[in-house]
Amino acid sequence: MGLSPPLQQWYVASTHRGAEDRVEQHIIRQGFRCFVPRQVRTLRHARRQYEKRSAFFPGYLFVSFDLTRDRWRALNGTIGVRSLIMQADLPICCPPGLVEHFLDLTDADGILNFEAVFTPGQKVRVVRGPFTSLSGRLVKLNNNGRAQILLEIMNGNINVTMATRDIVPGFIEATE
Repeated sequence: MGLSPPLQQWYVASTHRGAEDRVEQHIIRQGFRCFVPRQVRTLRHARRQYEKRSAFFPGYLFVSFDLTRDRWRALNGTIGVRSLIMQADLPICCPPGLVEHFLDLTDADGILNFEAVFTPGQKVRVVRGPFTSLSGRLVKLNNNGRAQILLEIMNGNINVTMATRDIVPGFIEATE
């Protein structure tokens, strides 16, 4: 019988909001692999508009380690970490392939780029702007980073054009 390689799985750490970048550096210094999915957000302040890189899941980041081999309990004492997401006395691992999928969607600048996964007719969800949290169907993508969407509003549909960075692939809810 040969030795099997260590089983590295991804776990979620809860952080103080806005401290994801600092916490990521602390965790990497401890020898763990860490991933913070990021997005570019448009912010407005004092009549100015600017873009800022921020965590896609504010207050959370992913950490990879082997539960049986690594000293994972040290993560709970890391500056900026509230705690690992736990069940009883053990961290809960992420579903297989979830973090790897986010890593595949990350561009060279470390920003999640969902444009590669969009196809016309696909269900999408709006994550920024006046239509936040509404769902619809993607009609078409333009070359200039815009998407035409048929939004489902008040038992009807309206045609809206918005930036592709403001939408994510949606999931069709299960019917009973």
